[in-house]
Amino acid sequence: MPETSGARRRASRSTGRLTLRDVAERAGVSPITASRALRGVGRVDPQLAQRVREAARALNYVPDPAARALASARSRVVVLLVPSLSNQVFMELIEAVHEVLEPAGYQVLIGNTRYDPGVQERLLHQYLSHRPSGLLLTRSDQTDGARALTNLSGVPYVYLMDLGHDGAHYVGLSQQAAGRCVAEHLMAGGRRRIAFVAAQLDTRTRQREAGYREALTAAGLYDPDLSVLTPERSSIGLGAQLMRRLVSRRPDVDAIFFNNDDLAQGALLEALRLRIRVPDQVAIVGFNDLEGSEHVVPRLTTVRTPRAEIGRQSATMLLALMQGDRIARPALDVGFELVIRESA
Repeated sequence: MPETSGARRRASRSTGRLTLRDVAERAGVSPITASRALRGVGRVDPQLAQRVREAARALNYVPDPAARALASARSRVVVLLVPSLSNQVFMELIEAVHEVLEPAGYQVLIGNTRYDPGVQERLLHQYLSHRPSGLLLTRSDQTDGARALTNLSGVPYVYLMDLGHDGAHYVGLSQQAAGRCVAEHLMAGGRRRIAFVAAQLDTRTRQREAGYREALTAAGLYDPDLSVLTPERSSIGLGAQLMRRLVSRRPDVDAIFFNNDDLAQGALLEALRLRIRVPDQVAIVGFNDLEGSEHVVPRLTTVRTPRAEIGRQSATMLLALMQGDRIARPALDVGFELVIRESA
């Protein structure tokens, strides 16, 4: 006789583990459709795939291969998910992670989330099937479903770039404190009409903006009209466009905080074209201290973030977790440095 849905539910309850059939039933699709949707393979109607993902999130479903890994030997693989493989910020971090994990006998499996929390969740579903020994992730880019999946997988994990105080393990810096530091530096220099310009609006950028806004509000100087925000991909060319857009709209601006050095470098080039004197007329500050920022004209004032140190420390922390060690400082703040040069 064919197995009834009630019998399947009883089987799930008897093992204490949700199955793919539970997800399929909740989504109203066949198990094979549910499997294809969660693995991102085959042709599945987008609406059906979304329904399956929502059902999996609602049930906190962990794929069977990852669940089996809890009771079996895991691979010598560590999964590292980063928002970009072309951004210099994350390339330095990736290299540092390799330097620590490869000599310890681990292979690093890298995934690119493309600043999309939904992509990170799908990659987690896929990569957990490799039975990894550990995970290195960015928490600020996580959906609730990805967070639940991470917690339920039983795999040791460390969050990169961010900080938290919820008992999870972090290696990063306070983006909000860094944003506040920049705003305070510009105010200390006598600037009063300070703009914030940002692209590719991920959570860390929003945290920098929050720090900037907090400092200016406390001083009675915050002006929402001086914020220029776009979801476009960050680049030097976009920085030039945003600089031109801002000064045409607000020619009285006397300082600009860009959320990264790409945009700030483009703004310096556009200021040269527009015959805007930096820093006499407008001070410009970037973020991350990327290669080239100390060589542009004028040299760029920026926030130096220790990406390689974050990579080394997070990989070292993960090694300890995979060995079952207790971590004395689960949230490790590696700090930042305001590098003052000629532009502000």
